[in-house]
Amino acid sequence: MMNVKGKRIGFGLTGSHTTYHKVFPQMEKLMAAGADVIPIVSYTVQNTNTTYGKAADHIAKIESITKRQVISTIPGAEPLGPKEPLDCMVIAPLTGNSLSKLAHAFSDSPVLFSAKSTMRNQNPIVLGISTNDALGLNGVNLMRLMASKLIYFVPYGQDDPYGKPNSLISNMDYLVDAVESALEFKQIQPIILPYLHENMVK
Repeated sequence: MMNVKGKRIGFGLTGSHTTYHKVFPQMEKLMAAGADVIPIVSYTVQNTNTTYGKAADHIAKIESITKRQVISTIPGAEPLGPKEPLDCMVIAPLTGNSLSKLAHAFSDSPVLFSAKSTMRNQNPIVLGISTNDALGLNGVNLMRLMASKLIYFVPYGQDDPYGKPNSLISNMDYLVDAVESALEFKQIQPIILPYLHENMVK
């Protein structure tokens, strides 16, 4: 698999607040591997305080890891088109709401705008999903993205098949491997993981 050293990796986060603690270590791994990580956040990440932490603290953590100011507006993301293209764009966590929008070509947040710019440049997108509705109404959107050119997935599985039977979440421990494969325009396998409670929810 291709090494991420020296690669410009956009790292977009959307509003699955329960999953941030799983993706921050993956940012750190990309940085440690020599990637140039460009952080991009949705409006929800910027503005929503929850029991899982304050928005300002999450932003500060992201900026501390990447040594960069987050891109938080669509104008701020515009240079990621032809001027300063990304080699790969990660969206993790990707909520069901943003998944649905991406599947229908919406670009109404900095993260989605950056993803569409990266696809326009014919470079790969890596999605780390976290949604309670992936096996419900959003299933059609997930499958649409699964069949789309330039889109790759961090392997995922059911995190609570009895309590939340429609829920799927990516195992973020595979994120860096998924990026390395996507840089070669390959999907890491297997995509669908068996249910392992300790792996999916800790």
